Amino acid sequence: MEDGKTFDEMYSEITPKMIELSRMCERTDRIDPALYERYDVKPGLRDLNGKGVVAGLTEISTVKAKKIADGKEVPCEGHLYYRGRDVRELVKGFAEEGRFGYEEIAFLLLFGDLPNQKQLHDLREILARDQKMFPQNFVREIIMTAPSNDMMNVLARSVLTLYSYDSEADDISLPNVLRQCLQVIAMMPMIAIYGYQTYQHYYRGNSLVIHQPDPELSFAENILHMLRKDGKYTDLEARILDICLVLHMEHGGGNNSTFTDRVVTSSGTDTYSVFAAALGSLKGPRHGGANIKVRQMMKDIGSHVMIWEDREEVAAYLEKILDREAFDHSGLIYGIGHAVYSVSDPRAQILEQFAAKLSEEKGLSQEMALYHMVEELAPQIIAKRSHMYKGVSANVDFFSGFVYEMLGLPTELYTPLFAIARSVGWSAHRMEELARRGKIIRPAYIAVHEGVPYVPLEDR
Repeated sequence: MEDGKTFDEMYSEITPKMIELSRMCERTDRIDPALYERYDVKPGLRDLNGKGVVAGLTEISTVKAKKIADGKEVPCEGHLYYRGRDVRELVKGFAEEGRFGYEEIAFLLLFGDLPNQKQLHDLREILARDQKMFPQNFVREIIMTAPSNDMMNVLARSVLTLYSYDSEADDISLPNVLRQCLQVIAMMPMIAIYGYQTYQHYYRGNSLVIHQPDPELSFAENILHMLRKDGKYTDLEARILDICLVLHMEHGGGNNSTFTDRVVTSSGTDTYSVFAAALGSLKGPRHGGANIKVRQMMKDIGSHVMIWEDREEVAAYLEKILDREAFDHSGLIYGIGHAVYSVSDPRAQILEQFAAKLSEEKGLSQEMALYHMVEELAPQIIAKRSHMYKGVSANVDFFSGFVYEMLGLPTELYTPLFAIARSVGWSAHRMEELARRGKIIRPAYIAVHEGVPYVPLEDR
């Protein structure tokens, strides 16, 4: 290797020439913000008020955060509907009846209606069978061959590799795509957890523990069973994880990863490529990694605020965060605010209730009280500063990181858990896109420079 450098060092090296070329890209690719208004272009496919541009129709789920009052559209309590059913009622239904809800709600999103006893039993059997079909030696030959410290990377490349194990990989008929989707849904927890165990073994020197899923356990129970060395968990832990999976399962067709799913599906490509693309989208910190930032921020607040019950001291530190004087100097209070919800995020409201129960079991009620205080104070402080204030509230990420930590889940698996849950929504949207045989999704861009003459090389 050149100058005694390793391949990794050579491969990842950013040379002065690369920096010079990147600066050319920066100068060339900058667009005057005023041009967006001149051409009536909505950057990020959102208008000035943050409302998404309508790009399609779906029957899978919808988000409601506004209502009509006195002829005007005004913010209201947020609602999330799965196939027309309020997610609050769905969670209340299976939780009060003492059932795990993941498989039941997955059936609803995939097939359009709540299952009866036989249909629910059949889906559970299919998922258990698909877990048994996890390719032999996949952990050793695929996951362990190139261990990674990023489990989303492990998920994306492993799911893409499943293509090589499928003799009908390119068949996009609905029965075959459904088979593939259910297999990926079933196998994703195994890939993420085995990837994490491999990372712990290779990078941290811990023993490599691999638990096979138990067909008698629910989807959520199996995640805890496979992850923990002793395979043990409490009933409350499993039920709260189950609810987390249901709440993250789907969120309308317009979220970044689901829209990616539909865009790539519309090209006619295979299921594994679609899942890999959606995973790549969710890996981005603007989409799937927010709960980690919330947890880091709350720990920072807890370490700098001397008296957690002192509202003025907590408020003063939140002011510092907004002034870029504290935490990561971004000026953001993570977990507060959402692109759609303003008055409330229904997922956050549901999760808060169960987070409070879990905090009592874990002896963390004082920390839960700090969360409640930040949840109350942050919107008030932001409202005083914002010139275009539409209202903000705690979103689902505000509580989910705390819940995951109380469950003893490693931060490396926070975003993969989001992906494991969202794989159901991605599957439903892929099926819907294929069933409707729509056109390839191709939005338009306006070129701002035209007619630039060619200059011979010797004259440049």
